[in-house]
Amino acid sequence: MNQDNNMLRIGYHASHEQFKPSELLKFVQQAEQAGFNASMSSDHFAPWSLDQGESGFAWSWLGAAMQATNLPFGIVNAPGQRYHPAIIAQAAATLAEMFPERFWVAMGSGQYINEQITGDHWPVKQDRNDRLKECVDIIRALWDGETVTHKGLVKVEQAKLYTRAKVAPKIIGAAITEETAEWVGSWADGLITVSKPPKELKKMVEAFHRGGGEGKPMYLKVQLSYDKDDKKALQGAHEQWRSNIFPSAVLSDLRTAKQLEQAAMFVREEDLRAHVRISSDPNQHVEWLQQDIDLGFSQLILHNVNLEQERFIEVFGDRVVPQLLG
Repeated sequence: MNQDNNMLRIGYHASHEQFKPSELLKFVQQAEQAGFNASMSSDHFAPWSLDQGESGFAWSWLGAAMQATNLPFGIVNAPGQRYHPAIIAQAAATLAEMFPERFWVAMGSGQYINEQITGDHWPVKQDRNDRLKECVDIIRALWDGETVTHKGLVKVEQAKLYTRAKVAPKIIGAAITEETAEWVGSWADGLITVSKPPKELKKMVEAFHRGGGEGKPMYLKVQLSYDKDDKKALQGAHEQWRSNIFPSAVLSDLRTAKQLEQAAMFVREEDLRAHVRISSDPNQHVEWLQQDIDLGFSQLILHNVNLEQERFIEVFGDRVVPQLLG
């Protein structure tokens, strides 16, 4: 299955923070059978809260998931500290060689909760952006077959990839602020961001275009909570996702899941509505998602943030995905 920029994709988000890898493998197979036509994986060392309580190694899981399905997959990765860019270049090239034109990788500047395990200094945001851009340039050079030596914010010594894909993966820029969206427009092959109210999302799109992203694909990770009634959907969102609603500067710089959980102590259930699309009505979700499509997003990755994955996959496969894909 080739990645077609003009083809609308409605994807299933595999959340390693919330489920064991073996469960996620089952869910993504069910999603494909239900009619979802894409998937994306998180890539963290730690969950966002102790209530979530999982964190499998995404790159091991991707090989199994791509073999078990025919879906195109993406991952959001932060090269430069926990991961050396040459290793990410090798990992992505291997997946792209085995599963041609079915894999893309989004790259961002990372969060301290994941990167601090190396014991290295956590740079300020501008330095993290500079380091990310160095990593992207190194990865692209390795995919082009170059022998890379680089001395900067990251160090590479005579690295060469001997196994490469005929078609290199797209590098998508991850952004959750307008400033970052404008910046990634200048170097990324596309944009990925998270769902927001339409006016805010429109500003993200405009910033990406302003920075040079006009005509490039845009992907959206949609954070939603669907359950059999609105009360359960709201409760499930609060239980699982209340520690992940803070501004970028907070999410990027806190050290542990326990700290994030403590920061979320006073987050009320109703507070989640501004950050997660909460509804038990599939038609409401169709309406929201159509607004995203109208803004120009060609790939919507749906993350049902509560724990009721099988009901979500079944209902959305029956009542949401077909309406959007036509």
